[in-house]
Amino acid sequence: MQIATQAAQIGLDRASRTGAVTVPIYQTATFRHPGLGQSTGYDYSRSGNPTREALEEGLARLEGGCRGFAFSSGMAAITTLLLLFKQGDHIIVTEDLYGGSYRLFEKIFQRFGLTFSYVDTSDTEEVARAIRPETAALFVESLTNPLLKIADVAALASLCQKRGILSIVDNTFLTPYLLRPLDLGADIALYSGSKYLAGHNDTICGLVAVKDAELAERVYFHQNGGGAVLGPQDSFLTIRGMKTLSVRLDRQQENAHAIAHFLVNHPKVARVYYPGLPEHPGHDLMKRISRGFGAMIAFEVTEPELVERLLLKTELISFAESLGGVESLITFPQVQTHADIEPEKQERLGINNVLLRLSVGIEDKDDLIADLAKALE
Repeated sequence: MQIATQAAQIGLDRASRTGAVTVPIYQTATFRHPGLGQSTGYDYSRSGNPTREALEEGLARLEGGCRGFAFSSGMAAITTLLLLFKQGDHIIVTEDLYGGSYRLFEKIFQRFGLTFSYVDTSDTEEVARAIRPETAALFVESLTNPLLKIADVAALASLCQKRGILSIVDNTFLTPYLLRPLDLGADIALYSGSKYLAGHNDTICGLVAVKDAELAERVYFHQNGGGAVLGPQDSFLTIRGMKTLSVRLDRQQENAHAIAHFLVNHPKVARVYYPGLPEHPGHDLMKRISRGFGAMIAFEVTEPELVERLLLKTELISFAESLGGVESLITFPQVQTHADIEPEKQERLGINNVLLRLSVGIEDKDDLIADLAKALE
């Protein structure tokens, strides 16, 4: 069954006596026991809630995993996964990653004895050279934030398997509709579900899918023990959003392709990062492993003064953080999403004072292009 069909069917319980095609919101903290030592399968909503379970089961099916998990945010999901490791463990990480992940690694978990090395994960050989005897995991963004480098997930997963290392893939920018990390050998697929999966900029959530049953039990132990679970209302909203994932992403990718070509040919744009462009270094790899190129664009303007003009003079495209929703958003990574990365590292990576990140929505592409063109005048 195709992913678009599976997504549209999430939460539909054909065995229900009511015939409801939408999963109910079980807004309850606790559940009555039918008898002493007996349970309905639900005891306390931190440990399990039917609405959240419908989301988690739906995610697992989309990913081809054995189990899914829903968290109160993407950062809560990453925090829970880091609880799998112990003091002295070393983790290899994508170097140009989301600044919030970098902050979590460097300013919180280093204090508890984890160490991190940041490498270009689009270069499998560089990842291999970074492995140490104490390396326990690879944390890779399949498509990096904000510079849109593509990782060869299959090659990296194979490397990790050979070396006994856990492979965790943050697949937020691509979603299972375009790329399924578990199919390529990864152990864990991770999402900020607030983005494309929920898709409407109206809820915060994190999602994790796990391939192996034993590993899934360990993740559940920490999810339940740590308690950073997604509530039933937000679970419902995420299910609602995921039902239209394929329709939204098809339109967003169509728009992104047109906007990328407009930007490439604009005299006030110095550089465009979009893997759908043939000149992008990861274009051929993405054609091989992904069903599409996504709907994120990064671009550099020719002078710093144009940054504020674009942020404040676009009318359809909102100056706001986050991404992946139906509305188009534009951000300035250097001072917003990646502000916690040290200035010298920002400069080395190319996160500079003329770089903008555009999350393309579902509006009419001609209207979006006209909005950008007017702001660039």
